[in-house]
Amino acid sequence: MTSEPEPISEAARQALEKELAEARAERSSVAATLRDGDTTGDRADEADQLRRADELDRLDARISEITTRLRQAADAGRPSTDVVGVGSTVTVRFEDGTEETFQIGALADVVDPTLITADSPLGQALLGRRAGDSVSYRAPEGQLTAVVVSLGGAPDGQG
Repeated sequence: MTSEPEPISEAARQALEKELAEARAERSSVAATLRDGDTTGDRADEADQLRRADELDRLDARISEITTRLRQAADAGRPSTDVVGVGSTVTVRFEDGTEETFQIGALADVVDPTLITADSPLGQALLGRRAGDSVSYRAPEGQLTAVVVSLGGAPDGQG
């Protein structure tokens, strides 16, 4: 991966925005359960407070990661429709004739069957390719080939 901001697909942006909203709501809920330091309690209460504080730290870190990624994606602009890159939507025809449309992502943050990471074998083979190019990659089944059918379409008709 480069250090340049990388674009993301519309579907990935929406998924990150949804995750961000959920993380912020969860953070508010956890923060509301924390007590002031003046309240005394037993060790179980203290352990519970520490657990909640750790959860706040985890949520704050994730909120920061998502916010940074969304800002970087906005700076990068829209994914290319000429050459496969991170953020691209690409339709591929496999050797058996089946076609699938994927999003090329930098990270597999979102549970999405249409997302493949740029550092996966298929993702690496697709990077820099154009419609009509044939690619070869290693999979658990062995060496496979596929053809780039098109770039820029959305999986399952999503936009």
